[in-house]
Amino acid sequence: MAWLNDVIQGILLGGLYALFAAGLSLIFGVMRLVNLAHGDLSLLAAYAALLIVGPLDINPFLSIFLVVLLVAVFGYILQRGFLNFALEDDPMPTILATFGLSIVIQNLLLEVFSANSKGLDAGTIETQALKITDQISIGWFPLITLVTSVVVLFALQLYLNRTRMGRAFRATSDNQEAAQLMGIDNRHLYGLAMAIALGIVAIAGVFLGIRTTFNPSVGPARLIFAYEAVIIGGLGSVWGTLVGGMLLGVAQTIGAHLDPGWGVLAGHLLFLAVLVLRPRGLFAKQVQA
Repeated sequence: MAWLNDVIQGILLGGLYALFAAGLSLIFGVMRLVNLAHGDLSLLAAYAALLIVGPLDINPFLSIFLVVLLVAVFGYILQRGFLNFALEDDPMPTILATFGLSIVIQNLLLEVFSANSKGLDAGTIETQALKITDQISIGWFPLITLVTSVVVLFALQLYLNRTRMGRAFRATSDNQEAAQLMGIDNRHLYGLAMAIALGIVAIAGVFLGIRTTFNPSVGPARLIFAYEAVIIGGLGSVWGTLVGGMLLGVAQTIGAHLDPGWGVLAGHLLFLAVLVLRPRGLFAKQVQA
């Protein structure tokens, strides 16, 4: 029964990982951009929520709407004003640009907020749980996180499949040059893709701040987990991202059950196994070169 509880907790944790990973999957699928600052941008959202919650004295959940708006606008400006100029057939310029952005964000956060750990207090919802049996319980906050992840991914899938802009995203993902010939403004499209991606990761950042403490140095670890979830699920697959996050979460919780020091290691081993057996991921989207 304890093993079943580990699986359940891993699935719930996977919902948070999927929120971190969904934006990565979107921007890589649309513009082949490897964003090494993704984890630090999620931290930026957590600190933004901290600045909003304090003066307004509101629950962190209520701050999500404003944080998402602010981070999404920042994402659009960042893409149009900076990252678009680094996009080339060679991925190295964007890798270097986003690595530099990561360093800048970390040092700015360190300068403004210091290295002390911070947290967002959402009240008793953080510790309340639905008890199934003596050995199995489901925390309300992890459950809210998982449900939010499913809703966000479902909305993203509908947006990509049912809207004109979503079809433009998919056309650009399949063949960027052909999409440009059809009159699609790639600069604006890329800005919107980054805005949506950072809007999603802003939700993850706030949830991270509620779930655990954070400081300016934890962004790279979030980035690693996000990339692992994307690769396991398959690049370009929205629901594959959710499955990848869940599998990563289950691997970590089972590893931690075997030995407290094996939790993160078990997730990395699963990631390596998928790379060896299915390098494109479990549900990879087929794209043209």
